[in-house]
Amino acid sequence: MTMSDIIRTAAQASKAWPYEEARKLLKRYAAGAPDKGHVLFETGYGPSGLPHIGTFNEVLRTTMVRNAFHALSDIPTRLVAFSDDMDGLRKVPDNVPNQAMLAEHLGKPLTQVPDPFGKYESFAHHNNAMLREFLDRFGFDYEFVSATEQYRAGAFDDALRQVLRRYSAIMDIMLPTLRKERQATYSPVLPISPRSGIVLQVPVEVIDAEAGLVRFEDEGETIEQSILSGGAKLQWKVDWAMRWYALGVDYEMAGKDLIDSVTQSSKICRALGGRPPEGFNYEMFLDEKGEKISKSKGNGLSLEQWLTYGPQESLSFYAYREPKKAKQLHMGVIPRAVDEYWQFRGNYPKQPVEQQLGNPVHHIHDGKLPAGELPVTFGLLLNLVGVMGDATREQVWGYLQNYVPGASAETYPELDALIGHALAYHRDFVAPTLKRRAPEPNEAAALTRLDEQLAALPENASAEDIQNIVYAIGKDETFGFAELRDWFKALYQTLLGADQGPRMGSFIALYGVANSRRLIAEALAA
Repeated sequence: MTMSDIIRTAAQASKAWPYEEARKLLKRYAAGAPDKGHVLFETGYGPSGLPHIGTFNEVLRTTMVRNAFHALSDIPTRLVAFSDDMDGLRKVPDNVPNQAMLAEHLGKPLTQVPDPFGKYESFAHHNNAMLREFLDRFGFDYEFVSATEQYRAGAFDDALRQVLRRYSAIMDIMLPTLRKERQATYSPVLPISPRSGIVLQVPVEVIDAEAGLVRFEDEGETIEQSILSGGAKLQWKVDWAMRWYALGVDYEMAGKDLIDSVTQSSKICRALGGRPPEGFNYEMFLDEKGEKISKSKGNGLSLEQWLTYGPQESLSFYAYREPKKAKQLHMGVIPRAVDEYWQFRGNYPKQPVEQQLGNPVHHIHDGKLPAGELPVTFGLLLNLVGVMGDATREQVWGYLQNYVPGASAETYPELDALIGHALAYHRDFVAPTLKRRAPEPNEAAALTRLDEQLAALPENASAEDIQNIVYAIGKDETFGFAELRDWFKALYQTLLGADQGPRMGSFIALYGVANSRRLIAEALAA
């Protein structure tokens, strides 16, 4: 058996969610490849805003399912990144220049709205370029598709005729989901006004489905117009369904907030004679207070912030874990995500294939793990930077070279990158709130004992030797610690100014016995 055969067999039974999702597609095409010759994955964007952490997550998770499908099947796949750039500009975003100019173009398709940044032929072209640059930056394999280009080139014309043929069936699906006043004006088809160029939200009457002709009112005038080749776009739930039908989309994820939309669009897709894609509803990210993250509120973490304080793999790791569970997204989750990523990566080579397929790093790297290891944890690095104060990268390497023989930026490039993240995290997040408390009398006595025993250690004492001393003091009834963790907590709070911390043996060995004794002296003098 080849390695790919072994992986394929294990993937058939793996409980890792990308394999569970991929098996839905395997079942969908049990008889072999579809007529179009490939399985089509899609992710969609509204290009009125810039790409963000949710964009990254959706493309990443879709890519993980696509990779899992490759392990299970030889049917080719494509991933389309679809931009809804024919949508009308509904409101002027807060975070762009030339707001007054944009306000003059409200209602027009985003590809007909001038670029407020003055760089591209339209606002949509600007945001589409940002999206592609964003996806390219992370090395995603995708094909970009523009709604405007598809509509105008006539690529959707057959599907649009089908929408008009099934118009009453679509209205029967949509009307019961709308409020009374919305029902009166609702139309699945949004004609583009020949006068103003605005995407009109007006009722339409189907005149001739085969010719694509509809009738509607535009500023008091009755107009008959073809909806083909860019004469109209569709209301978004109908648009989504039409796109699934026209392109033959087999798989698309959506956030939990779109479950109702997926349900309606799936019914419409069936009414058109198509088969809705397989799907997956992921949970939304929450901020520190447990509130849903909103772009306009600016709560939670931005993608740039995460990538300032942790590497991309740590974000991918966080996105992979439990996608159906609401997770908080704030600064405090980054260090743990970094260390857990490395823990799983360290375990991977020793695991049997079944366990490897359930290991998050397998899905982050599509089974092709980079070489290299991490000789210290990110948590330990943060603690080191915390006690060093305003340190430079070179100073941090100075300590690491004492602790890890032969360590350098060349031998451990990923550690070098992590030092940069640790310095930034400390500067922006830890230093402003760092506060070491004074020890209680029993803690002071224990710290004094620790200092004496550290002073008596030989020059080359190992982290393990130091850890044994720390343990023995914590267990010594003289100092009255109810549990060992009370002693560790006291060490963290009085020496490091933190509630949690590393193995103290490792920390003292890394920071140096003399430096650690100086920390103890400062704590005892507090």
